Amino acid sequence: FLDFRLNPMPAPWCVFNPGLRILGIWSCYGYSSLLLQCLDYSSGVLTGDLCEDLCVAQKLVYKHCLYYDRGKKVIQADWRGQPIILKSKQEIFSSYQHLSMLEEVETQDITETELLLMAALEVKNVLGLELSNNTMGPLWTRRKGPHWKAQVASMWSLLQQEEYIFFSLLQDFSKHVLRIIGSCGHFYAVEYLTAGHAWHKTLFPLEDMAGPSLTGHRSRVRAIIDIALSFLDMVQHFDNDFSHRLHLCDIKPENFAIRHDLTVVAIDVDMAFFEPKMRDILEQNFRKCGAQRANNNLQVICDKIFRRWFSPSLRGPLVSFPLQPQLQKAVQECAEPGRVDAAAHQRPLKSLSKLYHLLRVSQRELLRAE
Repeated sequence: FLDFRLNPMPAPWCVFNPGLRILGIWSCYGYSSLLLQCLDYSSGVLTGDLCEDLCVAQKLVYKHCLYYDRGKKVIQADWRGQPIILKSKQEIFSSYQHLSMLEEVETQDITETELLLMAALEVKNVLGLELSNNTMGPLWTRRKGPHWKAQVASMWSLLQQEEYIFFSLLQDFSKHVLRIIGSCGHFYAVEYLTAGHAWHKTLFPLEDMAGPSLTGHRSRVRAIIDIALSFLDMVQHFDNDFSHRLHLCDIKPENFAIRHDLTVVAIDVDMAFFEPKMRDILEQNFRKCGAQRANNNLQVICDKIFRRWFSPSLRGPLVSFPLQPQLQKAVQECAEPGRVDAAAHQRPLKSLSKLYHLLRVSQRELLRAE
C-alpha cells in the first residue's frame, strides 16, 4: 500500500535493514524514519499537511540524511520540485511524551481553548515566555475534523521541540529565522538554505546564493558587506524587537545561512534563549557562573565571524575592503570581552553604531568606484 523508491545502490550511510526485507528496499537511517512515519500515518496515529505528499502522492521525496545525533535528524528532501529540509528532535513519533488527556477524555470533547492553553503552558516551559491565546495562532492552525486525535497528538509532538516553537512564533515577525513549510507527525519542513562553514574561504558559499555574478573580487566584497550589515540588523532585531532579548549561545558559521537576497538567517536555534529562560539557566548554575551573561550576541559575531572577514591573518586579509584599517579596529574593539557592570549595555550599542556607519560608508565607496 506504500510505494517507496530508492536508488539501486545505497548511500554510504545506509544499511540494509532485515526487518524491511519484505519491502525489498535499502533503508537509510533517515529514510527508515520516514518509512515508519508513513506506517503511523496509514494507521491513523499521526497526521499533517505534508503526510499525503510524503506517503501517498510521492511529491515529497527523500534525498539524504544531513545530520544525526542522539535522535535529532536533519534530512534533505525534494517537495514538488524544490529542495526542503525535514527536522525532528527525536527519531520516532513514540519517543515524544504522550498527551495523557487524549486517553482520559474523548478527543472530540477537548476544546480548542483548552488546547491553546496547553500550548501556552508548553511554550512557557520551553521558552520561558508568557503568551496569550491570541499569540498562539501559528502553533495551532488545525480545526476539528475526522482525524482530530491524530492532529492533537501530532501537534503535541511538535510543541515538544524548541526549534519548531521558535520558528513558528517568529516567522511572521522576523526575516532572520527559517520559514516553516509544513509538517507530518513530529517531522517539520523548513526552507532549504546552504549553511556556512568555518573552513570556507568566505565562511558562506557566495556562489550558491547569487551564482557566478559573485565570483569577482568587487562583487564578493560588496556581498560580504551586505551580509555583515544583515548580521547587524539581526543583532538589533533580536535585542530590541521582542518582549525579551533573544540570546544566541552557539554562534558559529554553521548555524547560519544566507538567502539569495543576502539576508542572514538563524537555522539552528537549539541554544537560543529569551531573557527569562537565560536567567533561569544561569541562576540554576549560580555557583559556577554569574546570573548575567558576560558577553552578547554582537561581541561573539564580531569574534567568530567578522574577524575572519575584516582582520588580516598570517596569510593576509581575506579580501581588500574600503576603510580596511578602520573596520579592522572596530571589529577588534567589538570582539573584546568587557566587564559586566552598569555601562555594559552601552558598549554593544556603540560598537554596533560604529560598525554600521563604516559598512555603509564602504558600500557607498564601492558604488562610487563602479
